[in-house]
Amino acid sequence: MDWSNVTAEDLIDALREVDWSSPPRPLSEFFSRFTFPRSYSKWNSRLKCNIYYYRTNYFIMIIFILGLGFLWRPLALLAAFLTALSIAFLNDSFAGTFNEKVTRTVRQFSPHLAAKMRPPLTPVIRGRPSAKRSIYICGRPRWVFVLIVSSVSFILWFVSAGLLTVLWALAIGLLATILHASVRTPNLKARLNTFREEFRAVWRNYSDL
Repeated sequence: MDWSNVTAEDLIDALREVDWSSPPRPLSEFFSRFTFPRSYSKWNSRLKCNIYYYRTNYFIMIIFILGLGFLWRPLALLAAFLTALSIAFLNDSFAGTFNEKVTRTVRQFSPHLAAKMRPPLTPVIRGRPSAKRSIYICGRPRWVFVLIVSSVSFILWFVSAGLLTVLWALAIGLLATILHASVRTPNLKARLNTFREEFRAVWRNYSDL
């Protein structure tokens, strides 16, 4: 797969829609075969390939660094968690999985309440379901949960005065991610057809590959 044809916008869209429930890559694979790219084009392709392929590892690494930074600030740690949760709600797969698990749990205690948490029916246009389907969480539009969680996290950031801490921790985490993705030689598995098809499933311009 030619990653030089994948733009940053395409990569962000793919990361937004791809399933994040897959387990992280083994550490023995994550910390092996480091080489420096020979040109800017190779570095650009390698960076996008590794960010997509090791996305779960990078996410865990950033969360771990944030956790270390907030070791003595519990409120800031909670604020960081809620901020990450609000961002995760923007992922279609995560929002759908979260909604299903919450609804399933509530159904065990109150089937009547779980029935109210069902999303509205998909509108039908000329005998076919609408192509654009909105994401609902607990029967409410996704943006409602994003707004509520983001507001609570903003209040906790203000109370804990830990914004400077998170900025430093986030900068270190992003720098470590870029550094690793730049020098980690792309794994052979990242070039297999299964991986390419996985990316095609979420990349809007897959027909151009």
